[in-house]
Amino acid sequence: MPEKWEYQLRFKLSPELAEVARGDVNDARFKPIAEVLARHNASAISQFDAFANYVAQAEKHGVDEYPLYQWTKATIENPEKKAKHSTAFAVYVGGDEVYDEARANALERDLRPLVEAGLLLALTKHDTNPANNPQPPAHLI
Repeated sequence: MPEKWEYQLRFKLSPELAEVARGDVNDARFKPIAEVLARHNASAISQFDAFANYVAQAEKHGVDEYPLYQWTKATIENPEKKAKHSTAFAVYVGGDEVYDEARANALERDLRPLVEAGLLLALTKHDTNPANNPQPPAHLI
């Protein structure tokens, strides 16, 4: 029987719109995206902010309990990677980082027109299959 993977949608914004989204999701320029997310009980966080939150949690609670701490800290301290990850957003549904395929597909279907309209620069769906996900360098875990 095949594994039942969970999914996460991610989208990319222009640097200008990403700055808006990271500062005020109620801003009118982000409204079309926010409306789609709200219909699905979803929210979006920039990957940079998610990484920075992880590092802050690790430093607060002890980095030994956070296996990706070194890799994540190195990522957020690299200016090129900061720029890249500040415009990439992960979509959470009901507060969950990953969710079932039906939810992912429905959300993807509703976000796709925003790609076609040029509001989202890219929209991708990722699964939890480890074979499909790059692993951090061994020296950073």
